[in-house]
Amino acid sequence: MDEKASEREAQEPQRSEAEEKDIIQSLFEIEEAICAFGDYRRAHKKECFNLVRRIKLLGPLLEEVRENGAPLSEKSVACFGNLKKAFICAKKLLKTCHNGSKIYLALDSEGIAAKFRAVYEKLNRALETIPYEELGISDEVKEQVELMHSQLKRSKRRTETQDIELAMDMMLVFSKKDDRNADSAILERLANKLELHTIPELQEETNAVKQLVKEGGGWPSPEMIQQIMDVLNKFKQIAGVKETSGSMEETENASPPNKCLQKCQSLSIPNDFLCPITLEIMSDPVIVATGQTYEKTSIQQWLDSGHRTCPITRQPLAHLSLAPNYALRNLITHWCEMYNVELPKREADTSTGSASQQTQEISTIVQNLSSSQLEVQRSAVIEIRKLSKENPDNRILIAKSGGIPSLINLLSYPDSRIQENSVTALLNLSIDETNKRIIAKEEAIPAIIEVLKHGSVGARENSAATLFSLSMVDDNKVAIGSLNGIPPLVDLLQNGTVRGKKDAATALFNLSLNPVNRGRAVKAGITKPLLQLVTDKQLGMVDEALSILFLLSSNPEGRSEIGQISFIQTLVELIKEGTPKNKECASAVLLELAANHSPHLLAALQFGVYEHLLELAKNGTNRAQRKAQSLLHYMSKCEQIP
Repeated sequence: MDEKASEREAQEPQRSEAEEKDIIQSLFEIEEAICAFGDYRRAHKKECFNLVRRIKLLGPLLEEVRENGAPLSEKSVACFGNLKKAFICAKKLLKTCHNGSKIYLALDSEGIAAKFRAVYEKLNRALETIPYEELGISDEVKEQVELMHSQLKRSKRRTETQDIELAMDMMLVFSKKDDRNADSAILERLANKLELHTIPELQEETNAVKQLVKEGGGWPSPEMIQQIMDVLNKFKQIAGVKETSGSMEETENASPPNKCLQKCQSLSIPNDFLCPITLEIMSDPVIVATGQTYEKTSIQQWLDSGHRTCPITRQPLAHLSLAPNYALRNLITHWCEMYNVELPKREADTSTGSASQQTQEISTIVQNLSSSQLEVQRSAVIEIRKLSKENPDNRILIAKSGGIPSLINLLSYPDSRIQENSVTALLNLSIDETNKRIIAKEEAIPAIIEVLKHGSVGARENSAATLFSLSMVDDNKVAIGSLNGIPPLVDLLQNGTVRGKKDAATALFNLSLNPVNRGRAVKAGITKPLLQLVTDKQLGMVDEALSILFLLSSNPEGRSEIGQISFIQTLVELIKEGTPKNKECASAVLLELAANHSPHLLAALQFGVYEHLLELAKNGTNRAQRKAQSLLHYMSKCEQIP
C-alpha cells in the first residue's frame, strides 16, 4: 500500500461500512510490509526488532477481530484508526532504519529515539481504548495484548558495551579538534562498526545521504548534513575511494561525471560497462585475480591504499596483476560509436615510473634510519614521520621497505627528538590495519610502553595515542595489558597535560573493553584520577571519565572503589544539573552500581535523585531515559520509594 495514501486514510474519519471492513485489512497489510524489511542499520537494530516484535504480538488480536466478522462500533473504528496511525508511523521509522544513512542514524540517535518513543505513545493510546468484550476477544489474546501494553509503558533496554563504545567514538569524532592520526584510528573503528568500509557500502551510504537531502523538510539541518558529508569523505579516504567534493547541495546538483555524456543522459548505459567502484563508464577496463572487471585507475587506487581483496566479492586476491579486458573495451568502444558518445580520454600511464621512484626514495630514507650519523638519522625519521602522516600508500611502502623494525630500534635511542619522532611515525603507520599487526609482531609494544614511562612530554602523549591505535586489535588489548601498559597510562591520566590526559583516557577506555584489563586498571589506581576528572569541569572530560567508570563498575573491585558516598552525591548532582550527555553517562554509572549494591541506591535517594530521575525519564536523551526508567524500577522493586 502506498505510504502517503495510507497517511491520508489515517487522517480521515472512519465511518462508512466499507471503510470499517477495510481498516483491519489495511492493518494486516502494513504489518506485512513492516515484517518484510528484514534487517536494520546497526545503530538502532535492537530497537527496530523490539518494535517489530511488539507489532507482531498484535497479530492474534487482529485475526480474532477479522474472524468474528462483527460490525465495528464507532468506538472500535476510532481505536483501530489510532492503531493504524501508529502502524504507519512505525513503518516510516523502520524504513528509515532499514535503508537510511548509517551515519545520520548514529549521529542523530537521540532524534531517532524520540521517534521510537512517539510510535510507542501512539500504540499506547490505541491499546488503552480497545473494547475487548465488545469485539469478543478471547481471554488468552487479551492477556497477551495487555502484557505487551504494560511492557510498552515502562519500555527499557540494557545498553551493552558495544553501544557505549559506539557512542564514545561518535563523541570523539565530532568533538575533538585535534587532527592527529589518533583520530584516524577512531574513524577506522567507527567505519567498521557502521559497516562503511567497503566500496559497495560507501556507494550505498552516498546514495542514502543524497536521498536524505532530497526529502528535505528542514531536518536534518544543513550543519548536520555537512557533518555527515565530512565523515563520509573521511571514510572514503580510509577505504582509498575518491571523495565527494563540495557541499551536499553541490553534489545533488552536479553534472554527470563524464562531460562527454551530458548530451545523452537519457541513454541507458549497460551495467557491464560501468566500473563497480565509480559507477562511471570504463575507458580502460582491467581484470583482477578474482575475474572481476574495474576501471584501471580506480582499482589501482584501491590496491595502492593497502587493500588486498576484491572490492565486490571481498575475496583475497591471489596476485595484484591487472590484465586488460580487451573484449569488454571493444564492446564499449563499439557501443559509444553506435550512439555517438565520446569516451573520456585515457591518461598516459605514468604511475609505474612514479611509484617505482617513490619506492626507491622511501627505501633510501628507511636505510638512513640506521645511519651511524646522528643528523642523518634525525633527518630520516622526520621525513618518515611526514611521509606516513597523510598518504596511505606511503604507510604501506615504508612497512614493505623494513621501516617498522628500524623505527622500533630508535625508540630506545637516547636522543629525545629521535625518540619522539619515531613513536609518532609508528602512530601514523599504525593507521593501516596490516601495520597494526606488524608493529605488535615486531615486539614494539614494550618499547612504546618504555617511552610512555620515561619519554618527553610529546613522546609520552604520542605513545598513549599509539597504544590506543594498536588496541583496535583485540589481541593487542591483551598484550598491552599483560605487558604492564596500563599503569603508565594511568600516571599520564593523573599527571599529564590536557592533551596527555585525553590521549590516556581514550587508550584506557579502549583497553577497558577487555574485562581482564578492568581489574588491572583498578589495581593501577585509575579510580582517583577519574573521580577528579568528573569533578573538574574545566578540562571538559566528564563524559570520557564517566564512560570509563561505567566499564569499571562491572568489576567488583572497581565498584568497591567507585561507590564512595561522595561520588554518589556527584552523580546525583550531574543528573540534576549536568549537560544532557553528563546526565546520560551519570545515570548509566549509577544504574550499574545500584544493580549490584542496593545501598548505593539508598544513598542516591538520600541525595534527592528521585525527582531528577522522574524528569530525566521524560526529557532526557534516549539512553538517559532508559537508564532513569530502570533506576526507578529498581527503586520500586526494592521498596525504596516513599
